[in-house]
Formats: sequence, C-alpha cells, structure tokens
Amino acid sequence: MESKGSWTVADAVDYNGLPADKSKTGGWITAALILGIEVVERLSTMGIAVNLVTYLMDTMHLSSSSSANIVTDFMGTSFLLCLLGGFLADSFLGRFKTIAIFSTIQALGTGALAVATKLPELRPPTCHHGEACTPATAFQMTFLYIALYLIALGTGGLKSSISGFGSDQFDDKDPKEKAQMAYFFNRFFFIISVGTLMAVTVLVYIQDEVGRSWAYGICTVSMGIAIAVFLFGTKSYRYKKSQGSPVVQIFQIIAASIRKRKTELPQSIVYLYEDTPEGLRIEHTDQFRMLDKAAVVTEGDLEQTLDGIAIPNPWKLSSVTRVEEVKMMVRLLPIWATTIIFWTTYAQMITFSVEQASTMRRNVGNFQIPAGSLTVFFVAAILITLAFYDRVIMPFWKKWKGKPGFSSLQKIAIGLVLSTAGMAAAAIVEQERLSVAKTSTQKTLPISVFLLVPQFFLVGAGEAFIYTGQLDFFITQSPKGMKTMSTGLFLTTLSLGFFVSSFLVSIVKKVTATSVSEGWLADNINHGRLDLFYWLLVILSGINFVVYVICALWFKPTKGKDSEEKENGKSFSVEDC
Repeated sequence: MESKGSWTVADAVDYNGLPADKSKTGGWITAALILGIEVVERLSTMGIAVNLVTYLMDTMHLSSSSSANIVTDFMGTSFLLCLLGGFLADSFLGRFKTIAIFSTIQALGTGALAVATKLPELRPPTCHHGEACTPATAFQMTFLYIALYLIALGTGGLKSSISGFGSDQFDDKDPKEKAQMAYFFNRFFFIISVGTLMAVTVLVYIQDEVGRSWAYGICTVSMGIAIAVFLFGTKSYRYKKSQGSPVVQIFQIIAASIRKRKTELPQSIVYLYEDTPEGLRIEHTDQFRMLDKAAVVTEGDLEQTLDGIAIPNPWKLSSVTRVEEVKMMVRLLPIWATTIIFWTTYAQMITFSVEQASTMRRNVGNFQIPAGSLTVFFVAAILITLAFYDRVIMPFWKKWKGKPGFSSLQKIAIGLVLSTAGMAAAAIVEQERLSVAKTSTQKTLPISVFLLVPQFFLVGAGEAFIYTGQLDFFITQSPKGMKTMSTGLFLTTLSLGFFVSSFLVSIVKKVTATSVSEGWLADNINHGRLDLFYWLLVILSGINFVVYVICALWFKPTKGKDSEEKENGKSFSVEDC
C-alpha cells in the first residue's frame, strides 16, 4: 500500500494551506483553466500593438515617428513591468494573487481604451485627405495614455506568473505528472500563437471594419470571462510558497563585497565561507573575484541566535555557492546585451512596416487586407520555422552530429542573422516603394503589399530561433533559485529593444531633419527616407552580431550539479519557466 506522502506534493499546499492532495488538486484540468487568461492577454496586447500606429496617425493625427514611438514605448513598458510582476509574485503576493490582480488591471485598461475610441470628445475632429488636420489635445492623449499603460501594467504582471503558475499544478518528481507538464507547455506555446493569430486577423479586421470600440470591448468582456474561469478553480489549484526575491540576494552579495573591498582574499578557496550542503554546491570560479570577498569571514559577520548558534548576517557574509550564483547571473549579461538589437528590428514590424502596408495596394479580389493584418505572415513564419526545426532540422542534426538540435547560443546567432537579412529586405522594398511614390499622386500606391512578405517572414523566422534560444539560455545557465529572475532578465531584452527603437527614431529624426526637409522619418513616409533608417539598422545589427560572436566564445557555463545534469542529457523544457 502506498504511503500517504505519495499522494501529496512535497513543496505545494492546497487552498486551505494543507499539503496538496494529488487526487484533489492540480493536474491538467486545473492548468487548463489558466490558459484562458493567456489567450486573452495575447489577443488584447498584440491586437492593440499591431494596429495602434494607424489609429494614432489617421484618427489622433500624430506624426509617423511620434506614432511609432508611442507604440514601441507601450510595448517596451509592458515587458519591463514583467520584472515588477515577478518581484511581487516572488516576495509578497504569490502567483495566484498576482495573476488575479493584474488580469483585472488589464481588463480595466482595455475597457478604458474602448471608451477612448468610442467617445467623440476623446479624439480630434475627422479630416480628409489633403486637409490640414487638428492633432489630439493634451487631455485626449492623457486619457489614451492612461488606458494603454493600464494594459501595459496588467500585461507585465501576467507574463511573469502565468507559465510558472501552470507548472505549479504538476509534480515534477512524479514521472506521470512530469509528462503531463511537458504536454501542457507544448499546448501553452500553441495557445499563445493562436491568441496572436486571432489578434492580427480577426481583431484587426473588427477594428478596421466594425469599430475599434467594439474590438476593445470584446477584449474586455473576454478577459472578464477568463478571470471568472480562472477564479472558478481557486480551490483546486496547488500553491507554492514564495521563497523571496533573488534581487535581495544579489544586493546582499554586492553590499558585502563592497564593505570588504579592502580585505585581502585568502590564497586558497578552502578558507572562504561555505554552508551549502555538499550535493547542492557550485564549483568556485576565478572570474569576478571582487565578489569572492563577500565569502571572506571577518569580525562581526556572524551573529548569535537565542540558542547560542552562530549564523551569518547575509548582508555581511555569503557562502561561496551564493556568490557563484550571482556570478552566473553576471555572466549572462554580455549575451543579454547583444540580443537587444533583435527586438529593435522586431519593433519595426509593428510600426513602420504597418505604415508601409497602409500606403500600398492590399486588395485580394474585392477584399482589402487591413494593414495591421500583414503581421499574420510574421506569425506564420514563426509557426512554420518551429515545425521545420522540430520535424527536419532536429532529426538531421541528431543523425549527423549526435545532438538533439542547435545549442541555445547557435539559435540566437541564427536569429540575429535572419533579422539582419529581414531589415536588408525591408530597405530594398522601401526603395522600390519610394520610387513609385515619387511618380504617383494616389493615396494608395500602385504597388503590391505582398512585397513586404519577405521582411515579415525573415524577422519572424528569426524570432522563432532567438526567442527559444534566449529562453533556453537564460533558464539553463541561471541558478535554480533565480530562474524566475532570469526569465525576467530575458524579457527585459524585449523591453529595451523597443526603447532603443524609440531612441533611434528620435535621434535620427532630429539629426536628419533640415529647414527644407523633414529628414529620413518624415510625418508622411512617402516624403522621407525610411529605407536609409532600415539600412542603419542593418549596419548596427551587423556590428552587434560580431560583438555577439565574441561574447558567445567568451562565455563558459558554470560547473555544478545543474550543469552536470544538462551534460548527462537533461534537456531544457518550457516548464522551467
């Protein structure tokens, strides 16, 4: 007869705080209840982002560059706030409360956006082609910003906890449940793709042909239903206790090493403090030796408890393993920095590329494709690339090299190359579009929008490689206790990529504008040189790739228990997120 412990999950509790009973909590059904919120989050965020630039230009009467910057700042903030959501979930709220609170905030944001796009008082008067248009007032833009950044706040909180709370519903020490977890996360990625596809097709079509307020109202109602479904499973979920934020550990070690900056390091590492159990220790490394000073025992580092036991003050003394965990995070930073530029090129796919599409012939028979829906080729490229990699490249690579596929660093390199090629294709097409614009007086230029497909496809294929490569790298090369933080670090590359795009647009517009010309990024892209901006991104991406290769060659993974498991065949899976 099985022991009672085999029917409970060691590191999880139920709604009442008791050990989680496997027969009554967790599993595939409860995990599925979480997916609805992720679908609606993708539907709302991507549906807004890919078509927002046309609303800002055509309805709010803002310039091309200002519209692009508003979109990239919105997306950048959404990803940056993942760090806040992760910190709150790890330190205070737990994942369940974080999801419930931030999904409600996002619903409030989409509701406010529906109101902003419905009421005439919240947008400037309509103007027609050739007329002087009145831009939106400060009050109208303020209301729009409040709606957008409520959505960004909600998105940030959700992204940091959804996948983790899903993995909490499975016991990774139970072979059967571990297999179910892998199945769940395969479906999780598929669900994200379905949400994105619905956003760039159905939702964008409703925005353009029925009304934006209807589209955003649908998002609000959908999120309300998803929250209700999520809360329905409250008593069936498994909950894991918060272990505190790793950010505190990092600050503790930095503080201790600065405090002991004048202390000499011992000649042998055996004199450094270590209290981690033997099987969980991380091998000492010689890099970043300044941090090793946090493990040097000095007077006052140990404090007496009421029982007379001496314990270290974590702000003054840390173990070698805790120091090495921080070193592991520091080693990730060069790779982290050299992947930011990819997301800067990605930002062009939902800003200037959509603007390009809005000026081109988009008819298929009597049906006109919404400009924002061109990103469907971007999503299709991701799905096709992933399927091709799984079905063709991985079997071939395993047969030829004896490995299950490309390494995470190789995937990132491929993604960077493809995105650079995508920007080069975008520049060439833009040169052709501008040559047509010079000889045409029509609002819709006599040039097919399908010329934009290569740039969407190349950058989309690049994302398939770089996203999975980054996620794999940041999870597998980070300490076990800092995996949530490392996922947040990965997401900040997306955030900073969007912010770098906004910065570049502002700088290029300022530097290239003259008294007789609006420069490369004119208010009307037919009067600018967007192609030169794209070529600038090609050059920056090329330089960045060289730096990335140097950083990838420099990077050496830390040896320890986790590393040994990976070398012995333990593969990365999304449940580690």
